[in-house]
Amino acid sequence: MHIEIDSLEGGARRARGITVIIDVFRAFTTAAYAFDQGADAIFMIGDGASALQLRASGRADLCVGEDGGKMIEGFDFGNSPYAMSQTNLTGKTLALRTSNGTRGLLAASGAEVIYTGAFATAEATVRRIKAQNPEVITIVPMGAMERRATEDEVCALYHRALLQDLSPDKAALKSLMTSLVPPPNPTLVASGDYHPMDRELALTADVMDFAIRATYEDGLLVARPE
Repeated sequence: MHIEIDSLEGGARRARGITVIIDVFRAFTTAAYAFDQGADAIFMIGDGASALQLRASGRADLCVGEDGGKMIEGFDFGNSPYAMSQTNLTGKTLALRTSNGTRGLLAASGAEVIYTGAFATAEATVRRIKAQNPEVITIVPMGAMERRATEDEVCALYHRALLQDLSPDKAALKSLMTSLVPPPNPTLVASGDYHPMDRELALTADVMDFAIRATYEDGLLVARPE
């Protein structure tokens, strides 16, 4: 089993084999909490207009996401794991658009299998990957606007450690991440676009018992829990 870590959108384009696209703050933590609250599927979308069209057509029930950290006009929710955790989403289909995470998924055209990556789903994702006994695994920390992000890079290393049958100390990991990652942009917090609990949820590892796999259905990338 060969494990490659390759960052940013270029890394997503180069990804081969089973691929994990990581976006800790906040896309794939938001997706994890949406599925935890009963969502059925999530369309992973590259732009806000397409998400709104999916909702208008009835294919999606809710639009979720952000542009530059701010909720997109006309959307039902911003990119908030906490908001998802407080909402009954049973049977709902979401359209998710984010600045980094969904873009990375869409760029991974050479991947055989695509999973989303976040601390919340890391252990479950690794279990699913190991069950497939792959020859090649690519882990892609997406960063923020083409800049490497500490949380995504460390989350990639955490996935690799689990794949190598190591047992990282989760409490120590969270303490490290809390000390390394700066608090959210106060302007976004003040505007309500970044709930203070989003950071706490995003930095807590292995709270979900499912992985999130994205596959193409009728030309659209759709994620479902696995």
